[in-house]
Amino acid sequence: MTSSTDHVSRTAFQLRELIARGFQFLHPRDARGELAAVVGVRAHDAVIDVVRLHTEDDAVAMRMPADEVNVLAPSRFSWRRRGPATHVLEELLELPDDRTT
Repeated sequence: MTSSTDHVSRTAFQLRELIARGFQFLHPRDARGELAAVVGVRAHDAVIDVVRLHTEDDAVAMRMPADEVNVLAPSRFSWRRRGPATHVLEELLELPDDRTT
């Protein structure tokens, strides 16, 4: 059994790995000034990778064409996962960089 601390440590490690790969992170806030999500974006080749973390149990990541108009709510994507942050981040990190579709 893994503890909540283990998941937080794993998520922090995975986020550092994404930063090392060129992801840039934003921290949008709601009307009260509270953190609404952690959003990471990386454009490379002919795609854009986006990850949104709302909670440890609610994350979504997508790979979409570089010409997608709305990267936070794309109409087209070639890959998408939703679920616990550690699982979503693990799959995002496993995506090959050379795949552009």
